[in-house]
Amino acid sequence: MILATLHDGTRDGRLVLVSPAYDRFAAAPLPTLQQAIEDWPAFVEAAAGVSDFPQLLDPASLTAPLPRAWQWLDGSVFPTHADLMQIALGHDPIESDRPLMYQGMSDRFYGPTDDVPLPSEDDGIDFEGEFGVIVDHVPMGTSADDALKHIKLIVQINDWSLRAIAPVEMKTGFGWVQAKPACSMAPFAVTPEVLGSAWQDGRVGLDLHIEWNGKAFGHANGRAMQFGFHELVAHAALTRDLVAGTIIGSGTVSNVNYAEVGSSCISEVRAIEMIADGKAKTGFMRFGDKVRMEARATSGAAPFGAIDQQVVAISSKKS
Repeated sequence: MILATLHDGTRDGRLVLVSPAYDRFAAAPLPTLQQAIEDWPAFVEAAAGVSDFPQLLDPASLTAPLPRAWQWLDGSVFPTHADLMQIALGHDPIESDRPLMYQGMSDRFYGPTDDVPLPSEDDGIDFEGEFGVIVDHVPMGTSADDALKHIKLIVQINDWSLRAIAPVEMKTGFGWVQAKPACSMAPFAVTPEVLGSAWQDGRVGLDLHIEWNGKAFGHANGRAMQFGFHELVAHAALTRDLVAGTIIGSGTVSNVNYAEVGSSCISEVRAIEMIADGKAKTGFMRFGDKVRMEARATSGAAPFGAIDQQVVAISSKKS
C-alpha cells in the first residue's frame, strides 16, 4: 500500500491511496494518516477494497505523509557515519553497545518540495539523508522480534542539522533543540511489502541518491545499519509505550566504501577531507542552495518519491 497526503488547507492534510504506478489516487477510508495508524487493522481492511484510482496525482499537491507526529525519535546506527562525525566534531568515540537515539521536533515535518527557512548561514546548514519507520501502538517492553510487526510504514527523511550549533548543545549534556530544526519527508509512505526484497531484517536495502545544487553527492545504501529498525523500536519502547504514529529514524545513511558511493551529509565530506588533507574544504549550505534525495532500487523505481527542496532565509517580519 502506498499512502500520501494532499494539501487541502488544513494542518494535517487529506490522506489518499496511491496507485502502484504512482500516477493516480483515490480517497482513503480515513481522513488523516494519524487516524489510519491508530486504527490500522480496520484501515487496511477498508483500503483493500479500493481498486479504482480515479484522480490524476500532481506531485506538487503533496505534503509530508504525516505532517506532524506525536513523537519523532532519531537514531544514529550507521557505524561509518559515527566514526566520521567524531572526526568532524573533534569528539572522542562513544563506547556503547546500545543504539544512539534522541527525541527531536515532531510537531512539523516539511513537505517534499517546501522551502526550508532558516535564520543564518553561519549556523552550518547541513542535510542528512535517512530512512524512517512509522509504528502503531507499541507496548512497553516489546522485544525486537515482536517490534517488527509494529512497523506499519516506511518513509524517507531529510533530518536538517545546524552544525555550528550542535557542538555547543552537545557539551551541555542535554538534548538538541536549536541544532535540529524541523525535518522533511518524501511524499510517499509505503508498507513493507512495497519494498519487496529491499526490506530485510528491519533494514531498507536501497541506494539513497542525493544531489546538491544539481550535482551528484552520494548514493549510500541503507542496509548497513548496525541495528535494524525493529531493534530501534524495541530500544525506544524499553521503558515506555510508543504511541501510534511514532516515527523512528535511522540516522544518516553511510557506507564504509564512501570513496565510491559518496555521503549523505556535508559533515561527512568535511571529515573525509580532514583525514586526507588535514582540513575541511567543503562549506555548508547557503541560502538558495537546493538538495534532492531519492531512494532508488536497481530497477530505477523510487518507492518514496523525491525530496527536492531549497534553503531560504527566514523572513525578517516578526509574527
